[in-house]
Amino acid sequence: MADKPSVESKDTFKDALPASRPKPAGNPLFRMMGLPNFRLKLPSRNWLIFLSITGSFTAAIFYDRYHKKKAQQRWCNLVSHIAQEPMSSTQLPRRITIFLSAPPGDSLRAAREHFHEYAKPVLVAGALDWDVVEGRREGDVRAGLAEKIRKRRRKTGEKPMKTVEGGGSTEEEDLVKQLRDTAGIREWDGVQGDLILGRHTWKEYIRGLHEGWLGPLEPPLDPLQEPASATANTFVSTERSATDPASPISNPSLTPETSAPISDQEKSEVEPLKPEGESQNPENKKEKEKPKQPTQEAPYISPSAYPTAPLAPSVPESLPPSTVLPFPHLLGFLGTPIRIYRFLNRRYLADDTGRQVAALVLASRPQNWNAEAEFVSSADPDASPSRFSADQSSTDVVDLVPTQRRWELEGILEDEERDWHKSARQSHKDDGERVWKERIVVDSRIGERMRRFQLREDEEEKARKDDGVDPAAKGLSYSIKQMVGWEEDTSVKGWEHGLVGEVSE
Repeated sequence: MADKPSVESKDTFKDALPASRPKPAGNPLFRMMGLPNFRLKLPSRNWLIFLSITGSFTAAIFYDRYHKKKAQQRWCNLVSHIAQEPMSSTQLPRRITIFLSAPPGDSLRAAREHFHEYAKPVLVAGALDWDVVEGRREGDVRAGLAEKIRKRRRKTGEKPMKTVEGGGSTEEEDLVKQLRDTAGIREWDGVQGDLILGRHTWKEYIRGLHEGWLGPLEPPLDPLQEPASATANTFVSTERSATDPASPISNPSLTPETSAPISDQEKSEVEPLKPEGESQNPENKKEKEKPKQPTQEAPYISPSAYPTAPLAPSVPESLPPSTVLPFPHLLGFLGTPIRIYRFLNRRYLADDTGRQVAALVLASRPQNWNAEAEFVSSADPDASPSRFSADQSSTDVVDLVPTQRRWELEGILEDEERDWHKSARQSHKDDGERVWKERIVVDSRIGERMRRFQLREDEEEKARKDDGVDPAAKGLSYSIKQMVGWEEDTSVKGWEHGLVGEVSE
């Protein structure tokens, strides 16, 4: 028998064998592509904090933007059928008037961007045309609307037609109207309407309505201007007559033809002194002469004169309805948290704005503004009980006397005034009329004629049921649901065009 190998010979044999290679770890695909071995592990604490904050904020932005587009599309779908309605080639489309004004402490660009972002999509979906009245300063909208109403009053024959500076060319408007009448083009005979953006523009709009229908057609004369200039001339001539014996006042025998001439020395004393650089360098005059900004037209009537002012005979029984859109605008570093909150919740603003603009486009239910009377007791509140008679019981009814009427339109968007810049509430020496600072004053003759747009209940319910998705943008899943029957296809087929509205005999 062969001897068994010893243990030492086995160990020697194992040592002679080559060592086995370790199994490569990681994804073989990454290894073949030359990429490093990625290990799945959680990021560090700082990275987790950074990614959670940025990810949450980004998700909130995309969520708000998605629902904002759905809300706008919902109201656009509600009014889109108006754009498909046929219209005669000899009739002008419906035209509304939009009033924009620069917010307090900011430029007009902010108001324009707000209008283009929230209101314009619904107006375009309804195929509406519009005119814009813009105001870069406080009072521009008031002056523009008042002048527009005065032009209308002059055309009705209240006074001869005159061209007013700053109010546009009347001859061009008459020429365009004459050409349209010759071609047989008719104006829109339905409801027009006004669109006002913001509380500050709403104040100017109401002030302009009152000034146009209650104020005069011609600007009132300033009683302090002519007497002031006359007083200054009298003061200069009197001072000269008291010191100069050659003046006609001190010497009546001298007439203007025979009075002593003024010497060069006296002329130099009378004429104002000019700066030395102005006479030597005439180019300085050109540099100092800058184009002046157009002055704003002063108001023709003050709110305190509304009760006694006569109403224009050409005022209609009902004024064009109006819609006031919210315009939240906050400035300042301390308002940053509020602005961030509003930035992440713009879907609510888009839904509210779209609903009001859709009511203006449909114009199905204009209604008047409400007015509430404020009452006061006719009894003296400071009277003591001993002043009343003994037989007067405590249960007697006290007469209530109405003091004034507070209109609903006075409180529209009143919360926006808290966000205004402080310059809108400060008083300056050179300020004339401060429309934004003063309270809204409504005359009952104008307030009863003002109206507003509102949606009907069935129209609003129809818009709420809409999914807010553009039919042209619906993808393959929506088409498959229509084929299966889960979604109702309400679109008009190609072979059905031209059959809508026909009556079958």
